[in-house]
Amino acid sequence: MAGGTRSEHNGESESPQSGAKVHREHRNCGRRVCTMGSHDRLVAPQYPDRRSECITAPERIPMGSNDKRSSKRTNSSKNARSGSPKPSGKKKSGKPRPSGPSPSSGTKRKSGPPRGSKSSAPKTKKKQYSATTRSVEAKRRQERSNQRRRDLTGAAVNLPNWVIEGLERVTPADRIAPALEALGAASEALADANYQQAVKHGQRAKSLAPNDPTTRETIGLAAYRLGDWNLALNELRAYRRIAGETTHLPVEMDALRAMGRDSAVENAWKELQKRGGHGLVMNEGIVVYGSYLLDKGRAREAWSIVNPGRTVENPNEAHLRLYFVAARTAAALGDRDTAKQLADTIVLADPSFPGWEQLESEIAAIPVS
Repeated sequence: MAGGTRSEHNGESESPQSGAKVHREHRNCGRRVCTMGSHDRLVAPQYPDRRSECITAPERIPMGSNDKRSSKRTNSSKNARSGSPKPSGKKKSGKPRPSGPSPSSGTKRKSGPPRGSKSSAPKTKKKQYSATTRSVEAKRRQERSNQRRRDLTGAAVNLPNWVIEGLERVTPADRIAPALEALGAASEALADANYQQAVKHGQRAKSLAPNDPTTRETIGLAAYRLGDWNLALNELRAYRRIAGETTHLPVEMDALRAMGRDSAVENAWKELQKRGGHGLVMNEGIVVYGSYLLDKGRAREAWSIVNPGRTVENPNEAHLRLYFVAARTAAALGDRDTAKQLADTIVLADPSFPGWEQLESEIAAIPVS
């Protein structure tokens, strides 16, 4: 520090500003430690008479002639206190460095501003969409979707979020809570095969939220299970108009087939082929339309539609339904081997498959050639 006297550790000196001693004994080891030197990093330079708290030996850098780090810091502090300029080595030339490639380097430098110069154009930071950012945004969307209404009562608490949000968008605010409660009760009754109660609660939900597609879907499926073809057809058509999906178009076809409306079945089949749908929906449409053709005595046309080709190793329920109609069609055409092969595949996968007895009798009726 400028104007201050500094002594070795075995002596004492005073600060010119306050006259206070700048040496004190270490409270652990008894050594006299300088509190004004540059090695005491806890003392601010603007308060030369301030005492630093004693720190433990491992944390303090020892002062000694052989300690290069200590001597280097001491020299730098002396230069700072005395105001002497920092010693410099070889003087650098003011000639700017050429921006082109070095003659000795074999690589060509990329174009841009010269080295050492700052670009005048401001740098714009682009938003980075890393995997972490995407995961955080997906988590936030999931948290928003998991927010539940607090006025849910009864069976409405078991409804999924997308059903609740869909009803909220098309229902007045004062009707949302009772409509959700009625829809929840209808959904539970449908899941428990209590179709009468499902229709009853669904009709109550429909009176509160007539434009909700899930409500109309629930009533239509329950009515279909009850054999109420008119109600099922009306509600499922309303669902298709509101939701814009062909999910239950095969169910509509089956209701029309049961009502004997042949031309409507043909139109529904054309509509399904035109609009398409999920693989399971298309598979069910083939099953329904193939059964319709088989009932009308059009077995050749039915086989061209329901022919499964090769059977899969582990068939699911959709495969088994298709194999069942195909086996009945093969039996109607007199192809005993194909019908027997398909029937064996069905019974191996599901011995309790409904309609197995009917299929077995139809195969047994085929004359042996």
